[in-house]
Amino acid sequence: MPKAYWVTAYRSISDPRKLAAYAALAPAATALFGARYLARGTAAAAYEDGLKERIVITEFPSLEKATAAYQSPAYKEALNALGDGAVRDVRIVEGLE
Repeated sequence: MPKAYWVTAYRSISDPRKLAAYAALAPAATALFGARYLARGTAAAAYEDGLKERIVITEFPSLEKATAAYQSPAYKEALNALGDGAVRDVRIVEGLE
């Protein structure tokens, strides 16, 4: 079964305190689904229409686990903490292997 990945690109961060509150809750919420952070931080470079903002790449054991994590009550709590503190583009993609 192929792994799956959350690719989270931040378009803007307007409230670092809300982002910190989200960051305190999200890892525990996603760990229940086997999440593993592969990259997290400000982009080293951005090309084409990319923004040099924060990006997070999270690996999951499967597409089902990745989707379930996003829809879980614990992750919803993390999203509520983030609120309007950031504008993000979150995509879930299935791995090739």
